[in-house]
Amino acid sequence: MSLPLVIDRSPDPEAPPSTPAPPSIAAWVRSVGSGRLGAVVLLLGTALAIVWANASHATYEAFWDTHLTVGVADLNLDFTLHALVNDALMALFFFTVGLEVRREFAIGELTSWSRAVVPVVAALCGLALPALLFVLVTRGTGFEHAWGVVISTDTAFLVGGLALLGPRSAARLRVFLLALAVVDDIAALTIIALVYTEDFRPMPLLVAAVGLVGIWFTRYVPSGRGPIYATLAIVVWFAFLASGVHPTLAGVAVALLVPVYRPSRRDVDHALELARTFRQSPSTQYARAAANSLRESISVNERLQSAYTPYVSFVILPLFALANAGVVVNGDVLAGAVRSPVTWGVVIALVLGKPLGVWGSTAAMRRLHLGELGPGLTSGRLAGGAALCGIGFTLSLFIVDLAIDDPAVANEARVGVLLASALAAGLAAVIFRAAERGGTGEDTRNVLQRPVDPERDHIYGPVDAPMTLVEYGDFQCGFCLKTAGTIQEVVAELGGRLRYVWRHAPLLSYHPNAVAAAEASEAAALQGKFFEFERALFTDQEHQRPADILRRAADLGLDVQRFERDLTSPEVAARVRDDMLDAEAMDITAVPTLFVNGRRHTAPHDARSLIAALTAAEADAAATRAPADAGGAPERA
Repeated sequence: MSLPLVIDRSPDPEAPPSTPAPPSIAAWVRSVGSGRLGAVVLLLGTALAIVWANASHATYEAFWDTHLTVGVADLNLDFTLHALVNDALMALFFFTVGLEVRREFAIGELTSWSRAVVPVVAALCGLALPALLFVLVTRGTGFEHAWGVVISTDTAFLVGGLALLGPRSAARLRVFLLALAVVDDIAALTIIALVYTEDFRPMPLLVAAVGLVGIWFTRYVPSGRGPIYATLAIVVWFAFLASGVHPTLAGVAVALLVPVYRPSRRDVDHALELARTFRQSPSTQYARAAANSLRESISVNERLQSAYTPYVSFVILPLFALANAGVVVNGDVLAGAVRSPVTWGVVIALVLGKPLGVWGSTAAMRRLHLGELGPGLTSGRLAGGAALCGIGFTLSLFIVDLAIDDPAVANEARVGVLLASALAAGLAAVIFRAAERGGTGEDTRNVLQRPVDPERDHIYGPVDAPMTLVEYGDFQCGFCLKTAGTIQEVVAELGGRLRYVWRHAPLLSYHPNAVAAAEASEAAALQGKFFEFERALFTDQEHQRPADILRRAADLGLDVQRFERDLTSPEVAARVRDDMLDAEAMDITAVPTLFVNGRRHTAPHDARSLIAALTAAEADAAATRAPADAGGAPERA
């Protein structure tokens, strides 16, 4: 094994000493803008509903009770506008939720048990404790069965609230909360199906089952799958409606059967070749072939998420809020809510029960060393995220309509949901601010947050060497290329006293192939040739397309078929994503970023400066160990 033998391609001497990272690393994992804007639009829909209902409650009720009839001859469907929103449009919302659930279990955060166990346990405890508190508070009222109102977290408000109120570098917290929200949604939807379904008729579900089987086999149709998916999905929705099971659950059932996969390098390269052919010989035939190939290289799941998510965030959810959040707020209603056990049950369960269930279980799992919680997930940030989970808005209002028949009590429950959501957001803001003021942000930035792990990291040199140099870099970065030559000099000088570690921080906006190169190096590492592949990537930074990556694998003698399978595996993607999340947690905004014996190196990156910093760090470590050795205390690694 050897370090990269680099070609001297020194960057422009007038350029800065490293490639700056725009907010692309954070944007890749946070999607802050869309989350914040979606939450704002949802909040506006809520505010408009409250203003409308209080300005003219009669027109509000009359508008949503408007009947729409669609049909031919004797076949007619009659919906109110309110039912159209709650039964039909919300099916699309649950469809996108189901797509996310499917993706997370197939190629996302829930593919690994060690990664999934903490948010899974936190979600389940965050369901059980609020439900228990609600039942205790409302005991004897006859409305204990409405405990489903307090079990679920509003994913849209969770993401938007984190973007608006959370800390600046919260990518790993966002990933954790999204994984929790996925499990939360699965449990909530299951409870809706089992607890809040009335007038159940099993025969239409047989039709739904046939439609779902057809959706499963549609993936094998060579072309024209879109119309088939759409037709079968409509059949399944009508079958759920006829069965008495809430039809929104049809959206989840369909979504869980839509295939999801990571793009194949060969498929991507084939699409690029077709696009090049079209450029050389423009024609309708080549244009259609290139467009189809590009589209098919991305899974149906991800294409549908991309297509529907904007409509869900900016149309369907605001319409749902407008149709369901119209609570009349006057003296009598507020007086009734203040005295209502249902209102207080909702508030206590969401504002106290939800955070305690989520944060308490997470703290217990951390104490017991069960599961994996990465760098950046401090107790303060987890507490703030747990408080945000108390925003139950969308599903809470949805279940109010299913679980409570009494209009006055339903109104009291809605007041509780709105009040609890506001209090939960305020509590989260206070916790986040307190955690950031009382935290050690400077240490988080300057101290390596994930210790070097010989079982995980790519290490060149003795694993127990007294000097450690960790680099966060990008295989397409010219400055990382130059630093690779410098590190080679440092290794030659220090020899067995140094261990060198590479971690990924690809800059997506500047280097579109950087993530693909990082994942390729991880696939090569699974065959024991990480540093050899790193050398090949650095040697020719201009050619890192899929075909180039496969050619390098063949040149290095790798099993190319296994290499291709590993390229699309969740494990490889998760390994690169973890490094990127670590980099974001430490506010790494430029590459290469180096850490010397666990401390960020801010001096020049030339060989002399690095050797001096490493030598000084070794002397400091020896001086720290000496008093402990003299006192007979065991030496710490």
